[in-house]
Amino acid sequence: MFSILFILWNIHSFYANIKNGDIMFISIIRTVMLYAFVILAVRLMGKRQISDMQPSELVITLIVSEIAAIPMQNTSQPLLSGIIPVLVLVALEIAASILMMKWSKFRNLLCGKPVIVIRDGIILQEEMRRLRLTTEDLSVQLRQLDIFSIEDVQYCIVETNGKVSVLEKPSKRKPSASDLGIQIKDNKIETVVVSDGEILNNSLSLCSKNSNDVQQILLKENTVLKDVFLMTLDALGNYNIIKKER
Repeated sequence: MFSILFILWNIHSFYANIKNGDIMFISIIRTVMLYAFVILAVRLMGKRQISDMQPSELVITLIVSEIAAIPMQNTSQPLLSGIIPVLVLVALEIAASILMMKWSKFRNLLCGKPVIVIRDGIILQEEMRRLRLTTEDLSVQLRQLDIFSIEDVQYCIVETNGKVSVLEKPSKRKPSASDLGIQIKDNKIETVVVSDGEILNNSLSLCSKNSNDVQQILLKENTVLKDVFLMTLDALGNYNIIKKER
């Protein structure tokens, strides 16, 4: 992180010394720098989709984007006036995440608690009013989970990020392989190990393989790596190869 900040500072010093330079050129440099910095800040805060963010994370993300846009649009604004507040916000978010891991009361204060809105097919109207959740909104979320009747629901819980978790009644649940007494063959995880002629080492580690295994398979199929558009592989050695179109 510090090396990236050092590079950003050097670039900032470079164009800060330009007295009669092209304003458009400076704007492009500032935009690229701030784009890289915001990406770094979001990566530091963790990997989450917007729909999975807790309220504090969503607020920080929105504020960071607003602050970064100010020096991006106004070239007379010092670049550090956007970088320093973003750094402070990221530090606050990381500190808040650590506190939430260590202190449950602090987490409840910032994120709230999961709330049961359906119990044994009965809607808890008081909890619905407290969450300001309409029956239409609840029905939409249930339908997205392939549940079209509230009476089929044993428990419905609204999580702290706004999504719902549902447990269907025993008579409505799909039977598992163990319930049916069926032994299912474990083929392990299948992952994409080659994408557009490039070996993905991270994916290879998921299926307990290495690049030599990939090369051996390609040799067996009389195929070279650069001609592979997509290749999948699992821990048992099962694979599928899709070649590039000529």
